[in-house]
Amino acid sequence: MIFYARPVALNREQHRHLKFDSRGGDFAFARNTNSILLAASEIAEAARDYPVVFVGSPGGAFTLAALLGLRDGENLFVDADGKWESGTYVPAFARRYPFILAEAGAGETDLTVCIDEASDRLGEGTGEPLFDADGKEAPLLQSATTFLTLFHAEMQQTALFAQTLFDAGLLVPKTIEIVRGEKKHMLEGLFVVDREKLGALDDASALALFRTGALFAADAHLVSLGQIERLAQRLDARGVPADVPV
Repeated sequence: MIFYARPVALNREQHRHLKFDSRGGDFAFARNTNSILLAASEIAEAARDYPVVFVGSPGGAFTLAALLGLRDGENLFVDADGKWESGTYVPAFARRYPFILAEAGAGETDLTVCIDEASDRLGEGTGEPLFDADGKEAPLLQSATTFLTLFHAEMQQTALFAQTLFDAGLLVPKTIEIVRGEKKHMLEGLFVVDREKLGALDDASALALFRTGALFAADAHLVSLGQIERLAQRLDARGVPADVPV
């Protein structure tokens, strides 16, 4: 529930007069995160701007994440005014805020639309209404719900994609060391595709990955790792020289 300080289920009675101020380009809520979850369907676009890695643990679930910074609590793509850098891809995880889908209860499969009541983009003043005069979902909320549903389904597919690569023995742990002067920081808990193991796949296994699109996504992921050095350059531009062994 990253970004969401006070998530609550959307209620047509309690929130009947609530409005959403789109305020295009306001991503101040994402200023203090150095990574963000990513759907596999986004990887081709995201790889142009961010290192894309796998996160998870053996025996648990794996998924994708885009690295936005090299230090805890720092997004190198959002400035002091909350603007995401123009010309770079904004992941769907951030674009859906302050809306989110959540399970209705423990062990339940039904999903419900939730909002972050702490968001200053929600209020009863200016903006587009979430509900119409009859208490029905307004177009904005209908559009948001469709987006959330699609993203949820894509994240489920992403988990399957990541698990497929792990089960094939292709994911290996990766640690990024960040050296600044005498201080060294480490980004741990990351996984990447092993190039040698990928190249050593037999024809049948490689074909199976190709037909599911996993081979293309794995290749885009490997290409994206070249963005780690560019993240270091962004850190340098903020006046903090960084040497990043990769």
